[in-house]
Amino acid sequence: MARQQKSDATEPSPTAIDGLGEGRHLRPGSKPAPGLYLVATPIGNMGDITYRAVEVLRAADLVACEDTRVSGKLMTRLGLDRPLSSYHEHNSERAGPELIKRLKDGAVIALISDAGTPLVSDPGYRLVKACVAEGIMVTALPGASAMLTALQLSALPNDRFLFAGFLPNKSTARRKALREVATVPATLMFYESPNRLGESLADMAAVLGPRQAAVARELTKLHEEVARGDLFTLANRYADAPPKGEVVVVVAPPGEALPLGEEDLDDRLRAAIAGGASVKDAAALVAAETGFPRRDIYARALRLSQAAPDSTP
Repeated sequence: MARQQKSDATEPSPTAIDGLGEGRHLRPGSKPAPGLYLVATPIGNMGDITYRAVEVLRAADLVACEDTRVSGKLMTRLGLDRPLSSYHEHNSERAGPELIKRLKDGAVIALISDAGTPLVSDPGYRLVKACVAEGIMVTALPGASAMLTALQLSALPNDRFLFAGFLPNKSTARRKALREVATVPATLMFYESPNRLGESLADMAAVLGPRQAAVARELTKLHEEVARGDLFTLANRYADAPPKGEVVVVVAPPGEALPLGEEDLDDRLRAAIAGGASVKDAAALVAAETGFPRRDIYARALRLSQAAPDSTP
């Protein structure tokens, strides 16, 4: 009898990996604890769904998703049949309180996005914030993420990075947003529409200069592609040839001091000012790109501005 008890105690969990411990595992027919489950779904390859994600989706009372048509196809491919409820940017104020009410009544709700990890560029954080305020249990099931996958494949520094989501649609607003992050000492990451990719890369080149970058698309799918090069080269590549599929743009952080001559510095300053930057912002951008002291670059930009009456310091 003692030997039998010892055997049961040391039997490995189906979800355990040697040396990595165990997570919460649902036994057949069991029910998860009531609460909100943030479930990552595949970004392309269906093989990237996790065992735990399938278990929770199978046991959920409700699956909240961005688009019920997209998520319905996912559930069908997984052989699952659970109620779906739409929760997205345009209905979150109405749908959120309804989900909170069901959660407070003891429901198990899984929140998923159309693809990847929920709460990345979607309104799910509002629901999480409301759950926390109400004392409702929230947990996350990690999985696929286009952002992190692109960072891994970019061959750019990944010790520090800033995910900036989607840039504005219009060039003026886009360049303003880029100037706000231009001096951040980290790799920059953006989601972008394939139809705007060429214009967006051109604005990045004008504001950020010839930094190294990577354009990752169709990640984990059959036609996965990662194009690498400086921003000017990538902007030319996609200027008249918008790609297909979801796109992530990864841009290197500001570099070390470069062996540039005075004419090169002046050209960069003129380009920044022509792109709409003030003298102060242009100097900050070029200083960040080249590693030269900001004070010296500002003095140079000021001289250029005084020689061009239309420029504003």
